[in-house]
Amino acid sequence: MKRFALLITSLLLSTQALALSLSELTQQDTATAMKDALTQGAQLAVSELGKPGGFSNNPDVRIELPGKLGSAARTLKMMGMGSRITALENSMNQAAEAAVPQAQSILVNAISRMSLTDAKGVLTGGNDSATQYLERSSREEIRALFLPVVKQATDQVGVAQQYNAFASQAAGFGVVDANATSVESYVTEKALDGLFEMIAQQEATIRSDPTAAASNLARKVFGAL
Repeated sequence: MKRFALLITSLLLSTQALALSLSELTQQDTATAMKDALTQGAQLAVSELGKPGGFSNNPDVRIELPGKLGSAARTLKMMGMGSRITALENSMNQAAEAAVPQAQSILVNAISRMSLTDAKGVLTGGNDSATQYLERSSREEIRALFLPVVKQATDQVGVAQQYNAFASQAAGFGVVDANATSVESYVTEKALDGLFEMIAQQEATIRSDPTAAASNLARKVFGAL
């Protein structure tokens, strides 16, 4: 009985010590923890999406033909042209996978520029508030790097020609506008969407389960929320 009482007392003291240390976290601690978590999410997103199948094998980010073209694709698949459409979509996803590694340094730099005020605001925000901050501060710069890489990748495998040929066929069904978006612009935007979607998923995971954070400080700070 005495041992049990001592154990309970020890646990209570440990909990109080942890609560005290959390209450004494500085703004710098908060900023560092947020940067650690964002860097972890960004690096994982780039690593996962930048490998073969990173986009095409992930239903959350897989790139398919847009809007009315997507509707036309379903019609053409029913007409026995599914293999051509699948090949086109696979090429689009491969172009996105080739572009994603370009984002790494920009994301890391954007995270490093996060101010103490920014960090405090996003820490207590929603499940993807840090990702939203990162997207606002880096999307334009990443787009500028992605676009030429996507264009080169799509040119090499003739995706633009395939896309245009498919759009022309689909136009015959009256479901495609004459000024359909260029394939490189479309793939670039979808690659960006997928990148920030993956980062947001990582952020949500750490917020719901702080033990998923890689750094001790991040686990401590997110555990205090």
